[in-house]
Amino acid sequence: MTISAAEAAARAGVVIRELSEIDEFRQVNRLFDDIWHPDPRNVPVPLELMIGFAHGGGYVAGAYDGGTLVGASVGFLAADRTLHSHVTGAAAGRGVGYALKLHQRDWCRERGLRRITWTFDPLVRRNARFNLVKLGARPEEYLEDFYGTMADAINEGDASDRLLAVWQVDEDDRPAADAPAGDRPPRALLACEDGRPVFHLAGGEVVLVGTPPDIEELRRTDPGTAAEWRAAVRTALGGLMGAGGEVVGFTDRGEYEVWVH
Repeated sequence: MTISAAEAAARAGVVIRELSEIDEFRQVNRLFDDIWHPDPRNVPVPLELMIGFAHGGGYVAGAYDGGTLVGASVGFLAADRTLHSHVTGAAAGRGVGYALKLHQRDWCRERGLRRITWTFDPLVRRNARFNLVKLGARPEEYLEDFYGTMADAINEGDASDRLLAVWQVDEDDRPAADAPAGDRPPRALLACEDGRPVFHLAGGEVVLVGTPPDIEELRRTDPGTAAEWRAAVRTALGGLMGAGGEVVGFTDRGEYEVWVH
């Protein structure tokens, strides 16, 4: 059972509230600039869209430590009683992002929405672990080069492949589902060996797809190996999901557990 949104905010030392004033939206833009250092032509969300989303009934919220904005999330209403959480950024290491997600979940429940969706880079281990293990969201689609070229300090030089995460919010809290029990332990289709992606023959009901320990550092220090990882995970994870495979978990070793139907 997850803690409440209020408890999570208290633990993080923040107050979370919806935003409505132009100066608040400018604070969000400055926070996102500090996190991603984007090219001015490639900001995570333009000021005008934030204003439009907030005015049109979307979700624009900020987490404040005193008078300082330390986290923010921007989302818009989508089909099938869904909130698409377009971008969330927060100070690292203190639970602000988790508090924002729980606030977002309660916001959706109050409005009768069924689920929250967002995209994340399948190569970033900490995000995969947060989304799949801590929140219990599940990837439902592998999206190749979804945003095209992204000119910022975190993504530049890499294809923008993403997983579409789906978080059901209209049900009671429940732990992340375990992988189905098979006749033998899961085997790695793609493994991380000495920092590089290595394919293996793998069979059974559940197979594992590894990830690099730190893809962001790898992009800076060894872009060739980073590109190998992108291609390998696209082939392995994207191929499995495209054939009907279901991601059911994420291991402590940084591997996606994929149930092969």
